[in-house]
Amino acid sequence: MSRVLVIDDDVHIGDILEELLTREGHAVTRAYSGTEAVLTLGGEKPDLVLLDLMLPGLSGEQVLPKLRGIPVIVLSARADVDSKVDLLLSGAADYVTKPFDSRELMARVAAALRGPASGDAALRFGGICLDAGKRQASVNGAALRLTRTEFAVLRMLMADPKRVVTKSAILERVSVDTPDCTESSLKTHVSNLRKKLRDAGAGDVIEAVWGIGFKLREN
Repeated sequence: MSRVLVIDDDVHIGDILEELLTREGHAVTRAYSGTEAVLTLGGEKPDLVLLDLMLPGLSGEQVLPKLRGIPVIVLSARADVDSKVDLLLSGAADYVTKPFDSRELMARVAAALRGPASGDAALRFGGICLDAGKRQASVNGAALRLTRTEFAVLRMLMADPKRVVTKSAILERVSVDTPDCTESSLKTHVSNLRKKLRDAGAGDVIEAVWGIGFKLREN
């Protein structure tokens, strides 16, 4: 059973989150201010934190640095790209805009719990190795030069190789690296990434799932 800390001063939203998480089998602890959240962290560490930004006491931005080593999903009504960029670069594992879709949020919770607690951990698939902390990729030990967007796409695919990653999920995440990325330009990014992987000896490992998105496949 995973332990999830919900930090949100909105009682109604907190109740919804607790019900959703409990239904999925998670143990939920709640904090209603940034100060209370920091005090809570003095006890048993949670496996995941859902963090609101507009909090009494310490703000979400002030709490985030104190959560290093714990995956954090930021929940906020702020939808601008700059806010997402700043928080993701500050250590958040994901950013979900309010109001949120319950199924999508639970999928992101599951992905965050499956993924590494630290962004420095390496991901591997076949001969491909990706070091998220150093933003480096290699194939069979040879360095692979990728653009920021190509790296972001490959990281999403390698985080859960058996899962189909939807185009909308990729577009939302790569907007951090390429704010003007569209569905049509995404095809170009993926095509370039596939070619680089093939040329490096990884084979044709990216599979397009028609009408949905992309996934990795074994050669």
